Amino acid sequence: MTTRAPARRVRVRVPATSANLGPGFDSFGLALALYDEVEVELTGAGLSVDVVGEDVVAQDETHLVVRAIRATFDALGRTQPGLALRCVNRIPHGRGLGSSAAAIVAGITAAAALAEVGLAEVGLAAAAGPAVDTSAAARTGWMLRLANELEGHPDNVAAALAGGFTVAWQDPAGASSLRVAPFEELRPVVFVPTLRQSTEASRGALPQRVPLTDAARTVGRATLLALTLAATEPAAVARRAELLLRATEDFLHQPYRLPSAPATGALVGRLRELGIPATLSGSGPSVLALAVGGGQAATAVGVAGAEFSVVPLTVDLGGARVDRLDSH
Repeated sequence: MTTRAPARRVRVRVPATSANLGPGFDSFGLALALYDEVEVELTGAGLSVDVVGEDVVAQDETHLVVRAIRATFDALGRTQPGLALRCVNRIPHGRGLGSSAAAIVAGITAAAALAEVGLAEVGLAAAAGPAVDTSAAARTGWMLRLANELEGHPDNVAAALAGGFTVAWQDPAGASSLRVAPFEELRPVVFVPTLRQSTEASRGALPQRVPLTDAARTVGRATLLALTLAATEPAAVARRAELLLRATEDFLHQPYRLPSAPATGALVGRLRELGIPATLSGSGPSVLALAVGGGQAATAVGVAGAEFSVVPLTVDLGGARVDRLDSH
């Protein structure tokens, strides 16, 4: 029997995510087929970080992928290795598309593979081939809890880890999540502005208290949204779109965030007037249209003004994936 040598070089692919989806504040996440890729190699000592992408990021120990790798090795009780990273960033930063969650998940997933720790436990296949695929079920354990600790909220990291549509929550034991594949006709369209916005700044616009009626209405919309996205029985496209339009109404955070991003608010309004379910993507300033069917997606694409780049996407169903690059 041949024992496979420990991995020393891996490539991780992590999807973009949109959180909240309107009423699912800090709970709902949707994985999108737009990916960051990170190659990580164990070295004798030191650190090198090579970054390809439009956004300027740190290339030292403060790089978020590096911090996530270090945190994972610490959590596993392993000695910190030397690292060589090459990052290909396609998810725009500061636009509400989960770039920080993708970096955190990439670091944790890569470190788990390189540490060769309990592969079944962390959701990494132990097959003899070069590919090491992640398992959505196993990634809702300690990897999610660690990612949540680093990110500060579980919605984006849950979707980035598991793919599909996720509902995440926290209790004294940490973060947990549930994942489903949304109905097949869902056609997300993302509208990305040139404007950047930090999550912290956006959260500063939120009130400490909201009216009970607004909270109650949002709970109802969030429940309807989860049921509609997870529904598997056949339904007319028009009916799904009608339900999603109602389900994506929010009274907790969007009314307080949109005034500071007038172009974003105007685009959300135009889309919704056409019957297209549209929300802030995360805390913004990007807009997510949850179009139903190709016809509604095509209509959505034509609505944006010059301030936005339009990116039609599909739902990512696999979540984070890691592949061995070294010989075995």
